[in-house]
Formats: sequence, structure tokens, C-alpha cells
Amino acid sequence: MDQLRALRVFERVVTEGSFAGAARSMDLAPPVVTRTMAELERHLGARLLNRTTRRIALTAIGTAYLEKARRILAELDDADALAGASSKQLRGTLRVLCPPAFAVHQLAQHLPRFRAQHPRLGLEIAAPGAVEAVHQNYDVSIVSVGQQPLVGDFVARRLARSSFIICASPEYLKRRGHPQHPDDLLVHDGLLPAVSAVRRELTLTCTDPDAPAGASHTLSIPVPTLALSTAQIELLLAAALAGMGIAGLPSFVAADALREGRLVRVLPHWQGTTLTLYASMPSRKLTPARTRSFVDFLVSTFGGGDNDPWV
Repeated sequence: MDQLRALRVFERVVTEGSFAGAARSMDLAPPVVTRTMAELERHLGARLLNRTTRRIALTAIGTAYLEKARRILAELDDADALAGASSKQLRGTLRVLCPPAFAVHQLAQHLPRFRAQHPRLGLEIAAPGAVEAVHQNYDVSIVSVGQQPLVGDFVARRLARSSFIICASPEYLKRRGHPQHPDDLLVHDGLLPAVSAVRRELTLTCTDPDAPAGASHTLSIPVPTLALSTAQIELLLAAALAGMGIAGLPSFVAADALREGRLVRVLPHWQGTTLTLYASMPSRKLTPARTRSFVDFLVSTFGGGDNDPWV
């Protein structure tokens, strides 16, 4: 039995949540994954996983063994990185966790440059939903947080800040008129992220340099005003582009549509919640060269500053 390979298969089965998922992600036949796990458990003389027709679950021994296995695999990756540090040709696969809206509207358009620099390095990007904490199963987690601090054992580098801005399609504004004050939003159809909608409240901060410092305005949103609420930022964008109403969107999502004139900024001196975006890595004694290179690329691309590069 190739025990190192078995460790990688075991770790991937747990990460993917199924034997079939591990087989797909490792480009192996499902029977190979099943046989490898059986050989590993036979070698150890202990059951690592409980299987049902719907799910797998770690046994107590499996949980302890997984922690050791991940540590061994991380140390091996670190050793590979150390040995290959002098080479410009990065190899292997980099696993990245990213919010879907950021992956689509920002990351995708910059990846060709990174790929051109490192043609032998593959990227595996997961974008299942909001990312508010570092995930140990990924080399890099692109984390988006509001006012709350980052908590955990990891290394984080700031990429940029992004504000929620108010915008609508030219067709909608031609039909319904341009708001001149935050209170005017109450007679318009609102398209808002689910959090604001649940609170039935929208807080806007004034960015006009001539306004009093810290000026803000809070709207209590009546039910008839809210045309759409969703946690899917892509859906909010699509609805705004279709002329459904006035949307609150992160600047990194709205930037291209604003530049192309498909959306128009409404109340340009007012903005909503500010998000901070970080490239975060699990803490290790050594960080693989491919991980460091990708994080450096992200910081260089988005500036790494305490400002919003998309406004």
C-alpha cells in the first residue's frame, strides 16, 4: 500500500464529503478510492469512517488520524516548497476559497495574468457562498468581513475595501426619476442584500467632503418598498440591470457595469456598509512558494490599501 497516497485520498474524502467527490477531484476511478480506504483501514486495524447511503462521518479514531494526516501532508508541501524555492516554475495545484461574486467579477479577469506567469501551476477555486473565516482545507481563503474582526489561527493580508453603493439602470431612472436624498429611496423599488432586508433597515454614510464628519442616514424600509431581497449578489446585479429597481451592491460587483453605463450611481455621496477583503492562509511554519506567489499577486492587483479601488 502507498500510505502517502492513502493519506491524500483519506483527506480528500473527508474534504469532499463523499467517495465519489474525492474520486472526481483527484481524477481517480471511484473503485480506486474505495479500495484505497479499505486498505488504509486494514493497515491501521481501525475504522476511520462510518458510511451510510447518504453520508460519511468520521469515527473518533478517524478524527484524530485526520488531524495527524493533514499535518503530515502540510509538512510535505512545505518541504516541496523549500526544495523548489529557487525555481521560478511553480508546480502543483493551488486550492482557493472565494466568495462567488468576487470570483466572477474580479478574480476571473486577473487569473490569465497569473496563469501566464506560472503556466505549470493549476488553480482549483471553490465559490460556494460567503466566506467570513479561513478554511483549513484551502491554501488561500479570500475572506470578506464587515465591522467584525478576523479571528483564528491564520495569516491574513488585506487586499482592499469595498463599499455597498446605490445604483440603478438608466431605463429605471428614466421611468421613475433620480432620488436626490436618501429619504427619496422610500418611494422606489428596492433591491437589497438579505441582511439589510431582514433588519428592514438601511444605514447610509455621507462621503461628501463638505458634509459634517460622520454624517449618516438610517432608513426604515417599509414592505412595499422592498422589491427583492436575496443573499445572491449576482441576482441583485441581474435584477438591477434588468431595470427592476434601485440596488445596493458591493463596488467590486457594480464597477464594470458603472464604467460601461449599464448602471448609474444613485446618491453618489452616500454609501452603505464597507467590506474588507483579505487573502488569508492557514498558519504554518513554512508557506508553499505557490501560495506566497498567489497572495503577492492578489495584493499587487488590488492594491492592499485601506481604500476602495472600485469607486
